[in-house]
Amino acid sequence: MGTVTVGVIGAGRIGRLHTDNLLRMADVRVKAVVDPLVDFTDWPRAGVVTGTEPELVLSDDEIDAVLICSPTPTHAPLTEAAAAAGKHVFCEKPIDLDPDRIRRTLEAVDRAGVELQVGFNRRFDPSFARVRRAVTDGEVGEVQIVKITSRDPEAPPVSYVESSGGIFLDMTIHDFDMVRFLTGTEVAEVFAMGAVLIDPAIGAAGDVDTAITSMVMADGALAVIENSRQAVYGYDQRVEVFGSAGSAEAGNETPNRVTVSAVGGVRTDTPLYFFLERYQASFVAEMEAFFDSIRNDRQPPVGGRDGLMSVLIGRAAARSMAEHRPVAVEAP
Repeated sequence: MGTVTVGVIGAGRIGRLHTDNLLRMADVRVKAVVDPLVDFTDWPRAGVVTGTEPELVLSDDEIDAVLICSPTPTHAPLTEAAAAAGKHVFCEKPIDLDPDRIRRTLEAVDRAGVELQVGFNRRFDPSFARVRRAVTDGEVGEVQIVKITSRDPEAPPVSYVESSGGIFLDMTIHDFDMVRFLTGTEVAEVFAMGAVLIDPAIGAAGDVDTAITSMVMADGALAVIENSRQAVYGYDQRVEVFGSAGSAEAGNETPNRVTVSAVGGVRTDTPLYFFLERYQASFVAEMEAFFDSIRNDRQPPVGGRDGLMSVLIGRAAARSMAEHRPVAVEAP
């Protein structure tokens, strides 16, 4: 296959980001973008057909692949519909909040014989990927401890929190995937603690804004994830893998690498402010990996099972926090 023709369902923030990235890619043609809630009057993407109904994308025989960037409750049905139409699917996380619904969707994808990639873009971040190589190449030896810090610059609106599935299925889900990616091992058991320390309205909505999740991996290694909905200095994203032969660590990305040393102190710039800036390179790389899997007829690097596992871990974490005890992760 040469040029891959793509349709995008969902033209919100992430849908527009992916569309703009695809328009700059060689051998990729964005034919249509649809969203029932978006006014496309001011849509400066030349040559892209726009509309309100997914059927515009799903019924088009020229479209080889579909990007699903719509709200979470639509992910599973749209993935199934796209697969049934014979189109490869890239679906933003999560596929669904219900593991059984995810399983049914994955069965439908398998029956259709198309490729499915789930949008865990952080795997494609150059720094995090380098930490993973330090593990696979044996530079850190046997993995013993994984530490992940993930803090947003500001809390989301309460209206979003109410429908997000909770911090573990919305925010920490990326970090659960990173633990699996960095170690190459499954999470066996989870113990999670949470608190409302930033916005009481988040607590009133039934969620927490601060959390620490400890995990025991299938091979006995330990992992810990620290989350906060508000880091006033920027988007705080760090990982470390410690092992028998050493450690590998990836720190925050800043606008530049300059360190200013003066009488008043030594300082650097604060971290990039939000995920659109911090992970721009990873968003491009994940799309390249998706299209590479289509052209070469091979399984994408982040498949449906990865999407299911992160939801199972997230549900175990939520149950652990509610019941104040360790919880085993359900089998896929």
